[in-house]
Amino acid sequence: MLPDPHQAQADAALLQLGRRLRADGYRFTCVTPATHARNNARGGAQGAGNLRDVFGWSRAFSPSLISADALEQLRTAQAVDDDGELLRSRVRWSSLEDLLLVHSAYPTEASDAVFFGPDSYRFAQVIHDHLQRSPVRVERAVDIGCGSGVGALLIARAVQHAHVSAVDINPLALRYTAINAALAGVTNVAIQPSNLLDALSGNFDLIVANPPYMLDHNQRTYRHGGGDLGAALSLRIVEQACERLNPGGSLLLYTGVAIVEGRDPLLEAIRLRLAGPEWAWVYREVDPDVFGEQLSEPGYERVERIAAVALTVNRSA
Repeated sequence: MLPDPHQAQADAALLQLGRRLRADGYRFTCVTPATHARNNARGGAQGAGNLRDVFGWSRAFSPSLISADALEQLRTAQAVDDDGELLRSRVRWSSLEDLLLVHSAYPTEASDAVFFGPDSYRFAQVIHDHLQRSPVRVERAVDIGCGSGVGALLIARAVQHAHVSAVDINPLALRYTAINAALAGVTNVAIQPSNLLDALSGNFDLIVANPPYMLDHNQRTYRHGGGDLGAALSLRIVEQACERLNPGGSLLLYTGVAIVEGRDPLLEAIRLRLAGPEWAWVYREVDPDVFGEQLSEPGYERVERIAAVALTVNRSA
């Protein structure tokens, strides 16, 4: 299939915008949707007064607030909406260490929204901790459901000799990952569509994933985990990844689990799937209580809390 010249032009414009923001020293820490809503509901927060308001808090802004070049880049990227006299960016830019990452604007209501937030920061820490401790040389790695590309970019920068794949079923996620990789100057990441590992061949030394784990009525790809309580996708990743790990290889899964009457159904299922001497694994709660507002949604009537968890699986050498 020939590349779409309009899409290529749009992505080039977003890349230029990211370079401009980085050169201007722009930084923004992305928060949960609930915290975002509370900040934007405060008095005087309805309109943007600076670049962080425009590209972080997703607030409506006057065209005169940003430079003519930046506005032209937004228009070329088809990443701006017209709210009458005011405009609104369709993208956010958030910081992770020295990375600047493009992702979808708030609120992330579209079916193809590309999410970045507190889970992304926790996922990054899980990857950092593993790379610092693991003695295994990583030659081939993959970030399943790459989203904005956090996992793939962190691995590629830390292990520059490795071949790193970034895969997702969402075309917009692949576009944003490519832009973020170019902005970071990373060249050892291959970006391609794939449903989990279906489109890739061979085995891996490191597999990482930060899948969705909610029940979502609209079944948005970045949010809906499937199954009774959102754990189905996480379990599919464990099953597929364990089939594709090289001896000595590792799976890092950062996800969430709905705790029902003190029980962790994801942990119970993982115990069954990872029984036997071939697997050494560690499962821990990273945060015991995340996205508490989700408990008021249908399907969560018996859920006490949602915990963020990290699973590390090592295949025996």
